[in-house]
Amino acid sequence: MENELNIAGPSKKAYWIGWVLSILPSLMLLFSAAGKFLKPEGMEEALKPLGWRMDQMTGLGILEAAVVIIYLIPRTSVLGAILITGYMGGAIATHVRIGDYFIVAHILIGVLVWLGLWLREPRLRALAPLRS
Repeated sequence: MENELNIAGPSKKAYWIGWVLSILPSLMLLFSAAGKFLKPEGMEEALKPLGWRMDQMTGLGILEAAVVIIYLIPRTSVLGAILITGYMGGAIATHVRIGDYFIVAHILIGVLVWLGLWLREPRLRALAPLRS
């Protein structure tokens, strides 16, 4: 499988593994966005140490859902991955700022976003090839 740039596409197996790895962090982020819209009980207290207010959650939820949608559209997936990386960087910075270093989930989301995209996107493989 080749595209207009004569870049060999991924195997079917790599392509589908890439989509599975892309869907997992997307679901996590969409679940997080839904929480920002639903504003469950206790959320306001949980936000105080982070420096966020309840009235800011709807905007963050919209942003979070939007970057995931951009990521899941094949034509805009690279831009979406860049935007998710920025969003996750902000989340990591927020937690580190208050001395909370449990940021493994945030890092894992970023890794899965890029690994999934790398497996399914031939242009990204050409830009960042893995060499033995």
